[in-house]
Amino acid sequence: MEMTSVTASILASGPEIIIILAACTVLMLSLLPGPGHVRWLAGISVLMIALAAGMSWGLASGSPQTVYSGMFAVDPFSSFLKMVLYLGTALTILMSGGYLATERAVKGEYYALLLCALAGAMIMVSGNDLVIIYVGLELQALSVYVLVGFLKTHGRSNESALKYVILGAFSSGLLLFGLSLFYGLAGTTQLQGLQAALAAQDISSPLLTLAALFLLSGLLFKVGAVPFHMWVPDIYEGAPSPITAFMAAVGKTAAFAVLLRILMLDLVALEAVWRASVVAMAVLTLGLGSLAALVQQNIKRMLAYSSIAHAGFLMLGLIAGGTGGLASVMLYLLIYTFMTLGLFAVIILLNKGADLGEPISAFAGLARSHAGLAAMALVFLFSLAGIPPTGGFFAKFYVLMALIEAGHAALAVIAVLFSATAAWFYLRIIMLMYMQEPAEPAKIRISPAVRLVLLTALAGTLLTGVLPTWFLGVAQAAAAAGLG
Repeated sequence: MEMTSVTASILASGPEIIIILAACTVLMLSLLPGPGHVRWLAGISVLMIALAAGMSWGLASGSPQTVYSGMFAVDPFSSFLKMVLYLGTALTILMSGGYLATERAVKGEYYALLLCALAGAMIMVSGNDLVIIYVGLELQALSVYVLVGFLKTHGRSNESALKYVILGAFSSGLLLFGLSLFYGLAGTTQLQGLQAALAAQDISSPLLTLAALFLLSGLLFKVGAVPFHMWVPDIYEGAPSPITAFMAAVGKTAAFAVLLRILMLDLVALEAVWRASVVAMAVLTLGLGSLAALVQQNIKRMLAYSSIAHAGFLMLGLIAGGTGGLASVMLYLLIYTFMTLGLFAVIILLNKGADLGEPISAFAGLARSHAGLAAMALVFLFSLAGIPPTGGFFAKFYVLMALIEAGHAALAVIAVLFSATAAWFYLRIIMLMYMQEPAEPAKIRISPAVRLVLLTALAGTLLTGVLPTWFLGVAQAAAAAGLG
């Protein structure tokens, strides 16, 4: 590359470079003696994320471009989803301090690993080449493997990390095999080149079908879609609560960003091959997630199945396709980040130690002992259930509208029925908060950092419900640039 193209590439990937340098800096500072400095590492991490977000915002205002010989895309589509990633990671960092202190696991490398996972997710979002997407995915996955097992003295955390490593390696193998098949068929790994090469292929070729099958299997594992969902409940339950929230929001956003790019660009020529499979898996994912959550007694395990159900709803946006479907998925991911992280902040405040679990009964009588916190939890639960006027209602509404406009009214009806079923397990928590007496008064101390998380999540959940068309307009503009 010429010097000008090298400079352009470095500038375009500036946010990623900032986050990677921040991770290295935090890791080095964590080696300083004494525990007192560790709390400042969270502030440094959030500050660097804000700096990267500002640079991403500036890059989004320019014209879309591809750098590093076409392997890395900088456009409004990637910038929108990176803002979701920044939001999710910053809120996770802010809610982690008190939790780590409770679990006696205050270590600076925790924040370095979170920043590395964020960098991997950002690379996935901007990846315009199968190789760079895979590199980003592995950077994010390897960091999260360690974070899941971060509570080294807790058996649940260790068990979850081991399961996640084994199953994650298996899914990465499936994905890599699919990528290699596509490279063999098309002779290139860049998405636009693949699109052109596959358009000239015979779509009835068994090898093409096999390649699409392996690629989709690897990616759908990352979002927890049926039948690749088996890891989600165990890992969500055993991981530290802030990491569970990070996986639910940031991990899901990065994985769906890759799915959106590949299905809308790379595999659009093979739509006849993958559409029926994705439709079947979306319905099964919605159904299993909604029904299995009804019988859970652990709040994190319940939210794991809830996450599976939401993944099914997001897959419906993929099926709808076009700018409408793409924008509905992007808006859904933003709103899901607000409401999920908000509820996890409440769960962390109720936490009494990892070995005690997180029983749903811990919410009993919360409205009597902490009315304000219960009211916030009420908003987050209403939003997750899709009840107006919260953002969660419009997240689902726009996906359903995109489905209907694309001629899939039957799928929209099925989605509404499962959504109504899923509302019960959210309402069950609300009933516990407002209609039952607590077994013992909850001793809750809300730190300024967690208060900021709660207020940010609450504002985002309500604003997206009050001004949904504005947020949808931003998502549509970003989606149009992504498809262009």
